[in-house]
Amino acid sequence: MGKFFLPPLPPDDQPSRSIHLDVLLVRQLEEAICQKFYKACGPIMRFLLSSCHWYFTINAGTLTLLIICYDLESYWHIANVVPDIFKKLNLFSNSAKIRLCPPVDKGIPWEVGMDEV
Repeated sequence: MGKFFLPPLPPDDQPSRSIHLDVLLVRQLEEAICQKFYKACGPIMRFLLSSCHWYFTINAGTLTLLIICYDLESYWHIANVVPDIFKKLNLFSNSAKIRLCPPVDKGIPWEVGMDEV
C-alpha cells in the first residue's frame, strides 16, 4: 500500500506564523513571571510554594496563578496566605487571579480575583 500525500496548502490557507510566535511569546512571559514572582517571595512563601505544584497562565490578558496542593495541610497553609500572595502578584498585574486546587477528591478548586480580596 503506497503512501498518500496531500498537496501543500496555498499560503493564504496556512496558519499565520504570528499565531505561533504569539503562543511562544506568551509561554516565555509566563515562565519569566514565574521566576520573578518566586524571587520576590520571602522564605516562608517559597517554602509553602515548594510543597505544591504552581505555575502561571495568561488567558485573555488575565494573569492567573494556579496552585495545586498535594495534601490538605499545604492547601490550608496556602489558603491562609492568599492576601500575601496577592501583594506579590500586584507587582506583575493589577487584575490577577489565584486558582487554588485542593488534593484530588478533597474538594473543588476555587478561584479568587485580586479585586475580591
